[in-house]
Amino acid sequence: MADKDKLVEDLTNCVQSGNFAGVLRCLRENYATISKKLNAFGVRDLLKKTTKDRLLVSFVDSLEFGSRPVEESLVRLEKLMALQPGTLVISKSIEWGLGVVKRLDYFYKRITVDFRMKKSHQFSYAAAADMLKIIGPEHVLAIQYSDPDRFSKLLKDQPDEIVKLVLQSFGPLSIVRIEDIIVRSGFVKSANWKQFWEGARAKLRKDSRVYIPTSRNDNIELKATEENYGEGWLSALGRETDPKTILSSIREYVAKGRFKDANGQARATIEDRLSFAVTAARRVNDALYATLAITIKSLGLEKPTLAEMREYLWEKRRFIRALDTINQQEIKNLLLFLAIDEESRAKICAAIPDLSYAPIVEIVNLFADDPVSRKTIADYLRLPKSPAPLTTLFTGRYDVYKQNWPELPPCISILSHAIALGEGRQNGEMLKMQNIIRRLFADKAWLEKVFSWLNDNEKALIFERFQASIAWDPSTHHAIVMRMVHIAPELSQHVVKVEKKKEYSRITSRRSYALKKKEYLKLINEDMPENVRKIEEAKGYGDLSENAEYQYAKDEQRILMQKQTLMQADLEAVKADDFENVPTDEVAPGVAVRVDTNEGEKIYSILGEWDNNFELGIISAKTKLAQNMLGKKVGDQFELPGEGQVVFGKVIEILPLSEPVKDWMKIPAEIGVQV
Repeated sequence: MADKDKLVEDLTNCVQSGNFAGVLRCLRENYATISKKLNAFGVRDLLKKTTKDRLLVSFVDSLEFGSRPVEESLVRLEKLMALQPGTLVISKSIEWGLGVVKRLDYFYKRITVDFRMKKSHQFSYAAAADMLKIIGPEHVLAIQYSDPDRFSKLLKDQPDEIVKLVLQSFGPLSIVRIEDIIVRSGFVKSANWKQFWEGARAKLRKDSRVYIPTSRNDNIELKATEENYGEGWLSALGRETDPKTILSSIREYVAKGRFKDANGQARATIEDRLSFAVTAARRVNDALYATLAITIKSLGLEKPTLAEMREYLWEKRRFIRALDTINQQEIKNLLLFLAIDEESRAKICAAIPDLSYAPIVEIVNLFADDPVSRKTIADYLRLPKSPAPLTTLFTGRYDVYKQNWPELPPCISILSHAIALGEGRQNGEMLKMQNIIRRLFADKAWLEKVFSWLNDNEKALIFERFQASIAWDPSTHHAIVMRMVHIAPELSQHVVKVEKKKEYSRITSRRSYALKKKEYLKLINEDMPENVRKIEEAKGYGDLSENAEYQYAKDEQRILMQKQTLMQADLEAVKADDFENVPTDEVAPGVAVRVDTNEGEKIYSILGEWDNNFELGIISAKTKLAQNMLGKKVGDQFELPGEGQVVFGKVIEILPLSEPVKDWMKIPAEIGVQV
């Protein structure tokens, strides 16, 4: 009891002397002891009583004492106090690179941070406490910022040291993640990554503190001490039961050159653990099973037998899941492991429609000398819709394969598939392949080479097919069309002249703008901080690679970050408008239109991008119906959107907006956001 009284006395003295840091420190260290005497609101009032500094008071007010454990609120307060101008930070997703705290605004309770890739970004106090991480002077981003000359010298002469700095700063990372950080942070350009990594890897492999896994998706680890691979290591391996750890440990052992000199006991232990790992991975992880099989074959071990491992991978076409998961080098090794005769090569080729781009590249390269495999691949390219990975590969490398691959269909057939692949909305790997196709068509040298293989009739067919493709960016599409005409001037007679539509400003009503802004504020002040909390909580559930809660939360974070970027861009691009005094000589945003349709007369009020109210007849200027009417005058016809037969409507009258529509555009008080 005396200890509690002493703590309360110390707190009282700190309060009376205005020692805010002392009060915070005392509360942080001893709250469990005095919690019965001082609840959350008592802590809040005590902190506010200690200081008249408006910034500190605004920090305390923002913490919402009582809505979370007091200890957590105190940690957040301590973090906010550390976010002073000039402090170096990163966002937890590091999407924006290094940030420097620019200013703090106690009135609006905002912290402004200049990120390398996002200047003057504002965080609420809550979002800052959740999403920002303060970094020390030894962090790789801090070194780049504070000592650019030293950093440039390391990049040039010691790329391995840069990688080790990244690992020290962020912890164990996969090669894919290291590449993402190094490229995104501007250390090297994406085009130079391969050269940088090859130089770094050569030195890292000689560093006994560094373990580099074969898979690009497994983590590289930087150990505190060197491993001597003696009896202790062998004994620990003999007790290991996690198949991933067994595989990584043995591969590290082999990579360091120890296996070739291993004695009988060591080889027996390795064979026993690999056999155990194969059994553990069976029916659980096909990619891991395949990688273990490759390792066992490369080491020349006898158990399990290669035949039974191949049989397992053939069953239920498990090899497909494995090929789509493992890295490029392992893909090649797995194909060589499986393709031992004509029958096995036929099985692999039969799976091409179900495989992704990387394994298909290896299949084409490995089986190019086999006439049966060549014919199977060529037949896929002759289908009305060939597999996208094959289309992508042969579109870019047709000249490489056409000389020694007589079974290939003509170039025009592959180009037709490529144009179709370049159309429509795609995602994931399909989007990557679509981007490859689009880059090829934008490459003048490639176009010239392709046109040299086509006769005049084929050039005209491809030109007209591409010109009719509507899913490309308009400016890019026009540039490619003109480039084709430049390469083959006779195509000018096939050019279709498109009437250029009048462009309108990107506007919306004040009501819709306020609603969008409210949604954005909820996203950055509530949804994103809550997502960060989920991520931190999920980290406590175990191995991140097999932690579903963590993966779901990270997926959600990526979606939220993308949504935040898109919403911010929209709010900056679209302007709020009152639609006052809009002329009624033609259809434009801000007028009502009385039209005659096959269903009778209707009145539509055309407003801005985000406006829509079915009952009042309000439609967005971005709808297909509004787009077809824009620019029309009284008496003009326009196409009514719909499927099947083309139906036209007619503009009868263009009117000012009605009073109910004007009232609807006003910002309701309950929205609580002004523009």
